[in-house]
Amino acid sequence: MEHLQHAVIGLVDHYGYLGLFIGLVLGNIGAPAGAEVLLPVAGMLVSTHHLHSIWITFAAALSGELIGGTIGYALGRFGGRALAERYGRFVGFHHERLSGLDAFFVRWGSFAVFLCRFIPMIRGLSPFVAGMAEMDLAPFYLWTLLGSTIFCGALLAVGDALGPKVVAALPSLHRWTYVTVFIVLVGAVALVLAAKVRGRGATPPAA
Repeated sequence: MEHLQHAVIGLVDHYGYLGLFIGLVLGNIGAPAGAEVLLPVAGMLVSTHHLHSIWITFAAALSGELIGGTIGYALGRFGGRALAERYGRFVGFHHERLSGLDAFFVRWGSFAVFLCRFIPMIRGLSPFVAGMAEMDLAPFYLWTLLGSTIFCGALLAVGDALGPKVVAALPSLHRWTYVTVFIVLVGAVALVLAAKVRGRGATPPAA
């Protein structure tokens, strides 16, 4: 974790918005870039005026998410399972994780893309799985945009608010990311169950 923090801080500190963009592109094609570290650090650099605008920082982050997601989707769509089996081990994408993600996408459909935006490590592999499943581009981009907007915006805001204190708080932020995942998943399950209950209630009785 400490080595990752130093690498991430150096990337954004030396290359600014471009470093943030590149880091998130890499993170969305499976590289362990650590978005949950990268984004709060970028927010901290806004608070110390190393980066001049929170809005440009947010735009760079969101662009990195979408372009990285597009590359990951294309790799999955045109490389498929053979690519994952051959090279996946280099980014921790082993057979068991691939099977687990397959099952997750089958269970949740395109909404899985949104949920995966909040899960460390898995978030960078989900575009590949979406492409491999030949998911339609419209829901893929919709859920990626929505999830990335919430994820990037929240972590940048935390970094901006805490300033230099965010470095000491990074381990806690990492843990809170998992708490957020749990809350999102519980909320999603509740919405799905509520929709099913309403659907049953709206079904007219048989004649």
